[in-house]
Amino acid sequence: MDFFEIDVFATGAFTGNPLAVICGADNLSDEQMQQIASWTNFSETTFLLEPTNLEADYRVRIFTPVEEYAFAGHPTLGTARAWLELGNTPRNQGRVIQECGVGNVEVRIEGDSLAFATPPLKRDDRLSAEEKDEVCDTFGVEKQLLVDAAFGDNGPGWKLALLDDLDALRVLEKPADSDLKVAFAALTGGSDPAYELRAFTPTFEDPVTGSANGAMAQWLRGRGDVPAEYTVSQGTALGRDGRVEITDDGEDIWVGGRARVRVRGTLDVE
Repeated sequence: MDFFEIDVFATGAFTGNPLAVICGADNLSDEQMQQIASWTNFSETTFLLEPTNLEADYRVRIFTPVEEYAFAGHPTLGTARAWLELGNTPRNQGRVIQECGVGNVEVRIEGDSLAFATPPLKRDDRLSAEEKDEVCDTFGVEKQLLVDAAFGDNGPGWKLALLDDLDALRVLEKPADSDLKVAFAALTGGSDPAYELRAFTPTFEDPVTGSANGAMAQWLRGRGDVPAEYTVSQGTALGRDGRVEITDDGEDIWVGGRARVRVRGTLDVE
């Protein structure tokens, strides 16, 4: 099977979030997919399949080393790049339709960049006082530095937290034992980037996160904190230099960035 490693949201070689893509994976079992994702040990590994929806160009399943996601952002862009690299042509010029666990997701082709339309949030209510305290206590955040917090679930199940201080964001550390999945942001006062973001899952800090950036953009646009077009910086705490491009066109919020092939080969599953 064709195998790709894609550098997503990169500003240069090896600065983004790597993604493994396994192509032609229709005959793999659920157990095999999870085993391969655990073996690659990337934040996500995707499996490229034939679509079941007539409007879709392809179908994708998205696995972390420990679970399957209905949707995730950097896997959406990386899988689209791999599908195009295989020589495929979209049904509609300039855009690819991906079928995944949340339905069909549109991906725009913009030169060497790709952008996806953020799916509607499954949950977007504010965190309770107790839930805010849990986030602060777990990550060692002074409670007066937490501006607000909300759910931003578009698949992975993020909680979103806006901090009042960039330094407080930069010194965050992953808790030794926590089941929280939280994306933190702190505004810069500009638009390039408008804020820095860090995203923590129970097992790792994600270098550059499309789904969390999409949910954060939906929330902060609703709050009036950010303009219709801006960029986000993520990954510096991990030695990366990811850049995410956000555009609100009045109908959808688009999350984009570069997705470059770094490795192409074959995967033997026998």
